[in-house]
Amino acid sequence: MENVHLAGEEEDLYSGYNDYNPTFDSEELENDLGFQQAVRTSYGRRPPMTAKFPGTAIGARPLASSFGARIPLASSLGRPMTGAVQDGAARPMTAVRAAGYTSSLTRGSTFDPLGQSKGPAPSLEAKNEDTPEEKIKILEKKVNDLIEESCMAQSIGALQLALEKAKEAGRKERALVRQREQSGNADHINLDLTYSVLLNLANQYANNEMYPEALNSYQVIVKNKMFNNAGRLKVNMANIYVKQKNYPKAIKFYRMALDQISNAHKEMRIKIMQNIGVVFVRMGQYSDAITSFEHIMSESPNIKTGFNLILCYYAIGDRERMKKAFQKLISVPLGIDDEDKYIPANDDTDSSMVIDAIKNDKLHQMERDLKLLAEKYIMTAAKLIAPAIESSFATGFDWCVDMVKNSQYVELANDLEINKAITYLRQKDFNQAVETLKTFEKKDSRVKSAAATNLSFLYFLEKDYDQADRYADLAMTADRYNPAALINKGNTVFVKQDYEKAAEFYKEALRNDSSCTEALYNLGLTYKKLNRLEEALDCFLKLHAILRNSAQVMYQLANLYELLEDPQQAIEWLIQVLSVTHTDPQALAKLGELYDGEGDKSQAFQYYYESFRYFPSNIDVIEWLGAYYIETQFCEKAIQYFERATLIQPTQVKWQLMVASCYRRSGNYQKALETYKEIHRKFPENVECLRFLVRLCTDMGLKEVQEYATKLKKAEKMKEIKEQRVKSGREGSARGRRESREGSAGSADSGHSSNSTKGERLSAKMRSLPGSNEPYEASSPKEIDASYVDPLGPQMERPKTGAKKRVEDDDFADEELGDDLLPE
Repeated sequence: MENVHLAGEEEDLYSGYNDYNPTFDSEELENDLGFQQAVRTSYGRRPPMTAKFPGTAIGARPLASSFGARIPLASSLGRPMTGAVQDGAARPMTAVRAAGYTSSLTRGSTFDPLGQSKGPAPSLEAKNEDTPEEKIKILEKKVNDLIEESCMAQSIGALQLALEKAKEAGRKERALVRQREQSGNADHINLDLTYSVLLNLANQYANNEMYPEALNSYQVIVKNKMFNNAGRLKVNMANIYVKQKNYPKAIKFYRMALDQISNAHKEMRIKIMQNIGVVFVRMGQYSDAITSFEHIMSESPNIKTGFNLILCYYAIGDRERMKKAFQKLISVPLGIDDEDKYIPANDDTDSSMVIDAIKNDKLHQMERDLKLLAEKYIMTAAKLIAPAIESSFATGFDWCVDMVKNSQYVELANDLEINKAITYLRQKDFNQAVETLKTFEKKDSRVKSAAATNLSFLYFLEKDYDQADRYADLAMTADRYNPAALINKGNTVFVKQDYEKAAEFYKEALRNDSSCTEALYNLGLTYKKLNRLEEALDCFLKLHAILRNSAQVMYQLANLYELLEDPQQAIEWLIQVLSVTHTDPQALAKLGELYDGEGDKSQAFQYYYESFRYFPSNIDVIEWLGAYYIETQFCEKAIQYFERATLIQPTQVKWQLMVASCYRRSGNYQKALETYKEIHRKFPENVECLRFLVRLCTDMGLKEVQEYATKLKKAEKMKEIKEQRVKSGREGSARGRRESREGSAGSADSGHSSNSTKGERLSAKMRSLPGSNEPYEASSPKEIDASYVDPLGPQMERPKTGAKKRVEDDDFADEELGDDLLPE
């Protein structure tokens, strides 16, 4: 307890903290000569001790304490070891001041452990860019940047800019080489940079189709022995010779490149040999091409080479080797995983998320593209060799189908069968096509739906609407989401004039496939039949946004604007039709009709005349032109048009009367008299001809006037008798129908099913359907023309630029045969 000290009220609790043992003060050591001499001696050798206790060589020196007192400090020359006691104070062997701490605040020192009071660090010394080494480094960086800019410009299609950057990089690189030589560093030339500059320049020349310059640049690289593996660039040179169609030289360079590439680069050698084979095919040297392709198929088989090999065998007509090559083609491994791996095996959420992530990634898309390409080549090869490997194409198709069924492409067998049916169609053998398609009725739903769709289309073309409706129902049952089946069903309902129901089927097809143009086109025609012109206009405007250059769509828009009584818009759309089909005579005639309705006779004459020039057999156009010349008092010019009408319709007397009338109006009475006599000889009972003959003979004072006057009286009397008979016959039939209606008034339902009503409905249907022989729609809305059917495209009307057909106003589009099943 004697060591326990209780603080009194008057004592300072913080006293003693500033007490400092002078033994630890090191500030004055630099002025201590003894200490400095000891430091300079080796391993701390000291002069001999002069006192029992250590002291300085010059005696004690005063030292300021924290209280300002001065006490003597012993020199280091006689300093004791650690633990030695001097005046009761312990002194360490070294005197190191605490970091940043000092007790001598009175001398102005502050707490600054990081040395911030000294100010910012001095700036780094600037590099001297005037030295040769620095200039060379800067120039090298500029060359690399230019090469990179050239490649980036080429990647975005700016080929001219890429070439300019490549040329500038070449100039900078040559300046760099000269600068190295001047500085004496010629041995340190960057060969990789030179190679990159030359190669990029050659590539940009080739991309800009400057082939001589590209070949020169490649030649500079190839001839320089300092560049390793430069011989590979002979492949690039060979490619340029192929583009120039210099095939012998291309073969030479391909073979030189092949000689300089080691067997370790197997894939590169295979690609070069494939190029050699393709060049031999272009040269017509199929035997040499076969040698290259056979070597590839034995070393590293692939789909393209297998297909090319089949083409070569087909070119030389070798049936057996065609079969062997087809078997090799379908046995080529694709190296892709099974689709089952993209189906989740259980309800594991994590695995399902992973499968969803990889289902549409780039790798899976590449696998799908590769599989589609293989199927396309196999289908094309089968269609090519089927007629050639056997005595008949049916037998050849059967052999190909059997081979495919035993391969990894089992699902292609059904598509080959459908192609067989389409081949029958191209040979005009409809019965065999139908029989082939009927074999799919018991297959799986996808194939059954496709076959039924095609059968429905075929029966629809043959106007067997009941069978077409039956197979359309079958196709819809197999696959309700098949837009082609829905369109065919809508077409069968359309011909039965149930337009509301047809519109529903077309709408359903559009819901299943919004890009189905056939359904949208037919829906517009259906709305037009229902007199819902604004909705029809909306359909065709949407279709025009998809098919920008479809003349038939633009014609329908013009027709709708005409029905909406907007002739200016109709004229604008017809002008767009002519921008696509410049020589369509019926579009020209329609434009003439619209301008005539607007009162612009000169424009109407121009379009009517152009229509007549392209199609001189349109009676309406001929009649308008003849009337125009008569109206403008050029009767002589009207004669040629009416004479042409006489040739087209020789049994119509009015055209011959118009010719005679033109002669009479132009003052050529003798020619008019001869024409009337010729008409009288062909049509002896024509009253108008006899009247003009009597008048002309009277004016000319001819004695035949009495003879023609007698004939005129007889003809007029016969005409009156005929008119009376026709009138009495009509009255009698009207009374009979009235009595029949009165007798059957109690059975209205049976009256609706009478033969006369059936005949009326049939006639109404025939009026609404397109005819089969009329060349073009007349100005009357009841006359319907034949639709133009394009055998290669979707079955929609198109205005033909030829002579006799044009876009049908009221027909509708049929679904293309098998379009959704056939590969390109």
